[in-house]
Amino acid sequence: MLTAQASPSRSTEDPPDTPMRPRRRSWAQALRRDWQLYSLAVLPLLFFLVFRYLPMLGNVIAFRRYEPGGDLLGEYWVGLRYFRMFLADPTFWQVFTNTVVIGALTLLFCFPLPIMLALLLNEVRTRWLKGFVQTVSYLPHFLSIVVVAGLILQTVSIDGVVNQGLRAIGQDPVAFIQEPGWFRTIYVSSEVWQTVGWGTILYLAALTTIDSDLYDQAKVDGANRWRQTWHVTLPGIRPTMITLLILNIGTFLAVGFEKILLLYNPLTYVTADVVATYLYRVGIVSGSFSYAAAIGLFESLIGLALVLGANSLSRRVAGTSLW
Repeated sequence: MLTAQASPSRSTEDPPDTPMRPRRRSWAQALRRDWQLYSLAVLPLLFFLVFRYLPMLGNVIAFRRYEPGGDLLGEYWVGLRYFRMFLADPTFWQVFTNTVVIGALTLLFCFPLPIMLALLLNEVRTRWLKGFVQTVSYLPHFLSIVVVAGLILQTVSIDGVVNQGLRAIGQDPVAFIQEPGWFRTIYVSSEVWQTVGWGTILYLAALTTIDSDLYDQAKVDGANRWRQTWHVTLPGIRPTMITLLILNIGTFLAVGFEKILLLYNPLTYVTADVVATYLYRVGIVSGSFSYAAAIGLFESLIGLALVLGANSLSRRVAGTSLW
């Protein structure tokens, strides 16, 4: 009778089977295989090359004397002359202070309010109400800056809605747009109205990635809605919060040039004039391109330092950073 031959037993000294790692494709192989997908990045790369990186070569005129119609990169070398000029200019430090104050107020109000609105919308269970609130809060973002500035000027004018309300309660009308003390309030309020709704999109998307089991475990531990928000929701969206905070700090000095240019006037220069509008008047209107390039380069270096500092601080404190 035939008997089945027993298979040889595996020795305990034999190494265990290890999964084969897939061989990594080279960049050229990946490009040949997925060239249709990579081709989609050609136009964005060209845009950044032409409108972002090539213009950086023009920063050389901050160290050279440039005259309109002359050499594109300046006539002759002047060193740090233009930097010493604006560092000794009291007008520059006034507009720099205005930029810091307006940027700080904008960051203070426009960064946390989208988070709060996203948390409130996340608690709404009626779908049509949530969609209605989102739509209403998103709409101002799609309005042109010119339209927004026109609405603001009409609202706070002497015959505007605000002053009509003041007259109705027996108060004298206020020339808001001519009062330097009111400009920052008007600007920051309009920024909140225009950007808060749009800023909730990323946070609402981040909220959908939080595991629902974490909320169930928190309920078992006796956590109420506030405790669930504090210990589950906010840690879940913390990477998104940190990333947007670093990006906002990077644009700290780049406050809205177009809106301020449309809203301010010589009466409000003392509180409304910022670095961007000062550069416009000095560089474009007056034709001092080298002086304006020096100020712009100085502003860019400060922005770079703020981004690097915020990224380093975030890595040390929160353990999350952009790089």
